[in-house]
Amino acid sequence: MRALASILFIVFSILPLAAYAQVDTTAKQAIIVDYDTGTVLYEKNADEKMPTSSMSKTMTVYLVFEALKNGKLKMDDMLPVSEYAWKSTVKAGVSRMFIHVGDNVKVEDLIRGVIIQSGNDASIVLAEGLGGTEAGFADMMNRKAQEFGMTNSHFTDSSGMPDPNHYSTARDLATLGIRLIRDFPEYYPIYSEKEFTYNNIKQGNRNPLLYRNIGGDGIKTGHTEDAGYGLMGSGTRNGRRVVLVLNGMKSMQERADESAKLLDWGLRGFENVTMFKAGDTVDQAPVVMGEQEQVPLVVDKAVMATVALSMRNDLEAEVAYKAPLMAPVKKGDRVGTLTLSIPRAEPQEYPLLAGADVNRLGFFAAAVEKLKLRFQ
Repeated sequence: MRALASILFIVFSILPLAAYAQVDTTAKQAIIVDYDTGTVLYEKNADEKMPTSSMSKTMTVYLVFEALKNGKLKMDDMLPVSEYAWKSTVKAGVSRMFIHVGDNVKVEDLIRGVIIQSGNDASIVLAEGLGGTEAGFADMMNRKAQEFGMTNSHFTDSSGMPDPNHYSTARDLATLGIRLIRDFPEYYPIYSEKEFTYNNIKQGNRNPLLYRNIGGDGIKTGHTEDAGYGLMGSGTRNGRRVVLVLNGMKSMQERADESAKLLDWGLRGFENVTMFKAGDTVDQAPVVMGEQEQVPLVVDKAVMATVALSMRNDLEAEVAYKAPLMAPVKKGDRVGTLTLSIPRAEPQEYPLLAGADVNRLGFFAAAVEKLKLRFQ
């Protein structure tokens, strides 16, 4: 037997994503994702493989931040500049931090050289410091990508130089951006710094979102002839964050305008509504042969929905479990499912857990209960 309990929340508005695509972009590939709920607000060719240029350096920096967090690196560690790191970046059109072969450079400076100055030389020095060689570091990048579920990504170097075997997708890069921000809140503010000076050479952050006063605080630009102009971006407004990726634009100005348009749209038109907080009781389920007749059904994490401000549609929450539950019931056992049904969008499912222990009745009480059930 299956019991279904439906709860209708008519006061909340929910985003029917297919109907709300009221924005477009000249970018060849694009995606906007709500940071907290993972709701995709807009996408265009989001699973199409594309060159990632310097947006690849986000994975390089992720691995460096991870090494800092686990103690393998320290901000004041000094790393040597190899001839390979210097020679492979002394060429026209390659972004550089302007370090020199034989130098020993502080990790903290190298990080800013990658994030703010987009230095390929700094990326290689960090890659060699962690992976021994850049090829070894690329293996680390690919293992991390697989760990994150970035199944349409492959890296061959730390900088994103043109290579048919070096690619990703807008969706995969958005996944990476969310992980970067979530896993390293202590380091992420570096991405909002607008300039960095090394060897008396001052370079500005190339991210146009930092200069638009619309809440942008990261992440990374990229450009090669094959890829066009791209950007991984993020920003906040009223406590809500979105992450966006767009690629394949024709100029820096187009990149600046399109990224600002999409960021503002993603932040302006939506809000997040918490339906249930972690630990909230969603329903009560009947229990037979137990010392209590009911057990609370709770969620173990917040149930949150991304809402379109301009659309008012019903959201239905359905509770499903086998009724009645049979004692004993242990607190924390999964006993049901909460399904949020969103018009014209994929439903979201959350496990329902028993919120308390329900012990089985003793022998004589259980015998009496069985008689009652037989004659019902």
